[in-house]
Amino acid sequence: MSSNNIIPREDFITRRNRFMKKIGDGNIAILVSGEEIIRNGDVYYPFRQNSSFHYLTGFPEPSSVAVFAPGSSKPYTLFVRKHDPVMETWVGPRIGLRKAMSHYDADQTFDIEKLALELPQLIKMSDSIWYSIGTNSTIDQLITNQIAERRDGRQRGGLPLSAVRDPQEIIDNLRVIKSNNEINALQKAINITASGLDKIQHLDKPGKTEYEVQAILESEYRRLGSVRDGFPSIVAAGNNSCTLHYTANRARIKNGDLLLLDTGAEWDLYSADVSRTYPANGKFTSAQKDVYEVVLSAQQTAIESVKPGKNFYEPHQAAVRVLIDGLKDLKVLKGTQKSIEKSFSYRPFYMHGTSHWLGLDVHDAGSYSDPDQTPVKLKAGMVLTIEPGLYFPKNIEGVPKELKGIGIRIEDDVLVTRTSRRNLSAAIPSKTEEISA
Repeated sequence: MSSNNIIPREDFITRRNRFMKKIGDGNIAILVSGEEIIRNGDVYYPFRQNSSFHYLTGFPEPSSVAVFAPGSSKPYTLFVRKHDPVMETWVGPRIGLRKAMSHYDADQTFDIEKLALELPQLIKMSDSIWYSIGTNSTIDQLITNQIAERRDGRQRGGLPLSAVRDPQEIIDNLRVIKSNNEINALQKAINITASGLDKIQHLDKPGKTEYEVQAILESEYRRLGSVRDGFPSIVAAGNNSCTLHYTANRARIKNGDLLLLDTGAEWDLYSADVSRTYPANGKFTSAQKDVYEVVLSAQQTAIESVKPGKNFYEPHQAAVRVLIDGLKDLKVLKGTQKSIEKSFSYRPFYMHGTSHWLGLDVHDAGSYSDPDQTPVKLKAGMVLTIEPGLYFPKNIEGVPKELKGIGIRIEDDVLVTRTSRRNLSAAIPSKTEEISA
């Protein structure tokens, strides 16, 4: 592992032990890495490891399989690509079988090319198999064969296979509570994102293109050591800010435009996710400021509702109530707050949720509801975004003319602490006077 990694080897060992305790002795779990994907010709898309595979192994290469057999003499097995001197000349060295043990703590390793031969030997004595069917066609077939063999062998005293279960829910539940080191990795990603946004905030933006702004933003991420973004940056000027997942980033920024940025650097595979909306010329119009203040108030109210014991949806409900009051003040909606909320008549202007989990994925693992469909209760170690917005595209009907073309989103990354909360991205300016200054 690189010296830049914040997550140490000991954390991966702890994660594996917790995972294996969940699946139980006598059972086996199989996880598959990400794969390299052809972009065109003989060029591949940049590889990024599957998040759940990384969470339990820390192993960074494609074409790998991890097998967990709690209670056995060798509970952690890795199938990896062997060292290849020819490929090393072309694309660099592979970790290989020996280093997969010495550097990544596998109890034993096999060449991935021997998967079909060795995996059946590992699973033949297990009571049940934990594997996400459809992940890998070779493993799908091996497990199908194992089911058939066990069924046919039961009359001859063979060990029956009790179940094939999906391990993803177990992994998701582990991932939703962040360790101190995970929080440090997220904070590092957020701090790098803050530096990029600082450069943009002080940039003379009118006349530039969205892609020029994107280049400045992401070059700062690379300069500070973030090897990739957590997701494609949204750099949306003017009416483009009303498209939630706008990523074309090709338009020219005009004087008087708002510029909505939704972006996040990645560090040690953990992603920031921050949104800020700036007036391109440094000064809000009266209408822009009115909308901005509504969204900012909704966000601050939602953040204040984040605390242990609250349910996941309470920040959203808090934000919606403030947005409804604001939409009434802006002469967009009429009626009581209760009637507007019940009819969802605010949805044309605020159509997305206020929060999602944040971690290895920008929309991170973890359910928002328990199995009985009650909302998940917030606990210390959870990290979620708070990102209300208001959007008035130019073609929308029934809103004051001065609001059309305004799209505003403000997003921060919030950690649930033991007694309260901590806004991990609070240092990035968001107040109206800070933005204008």
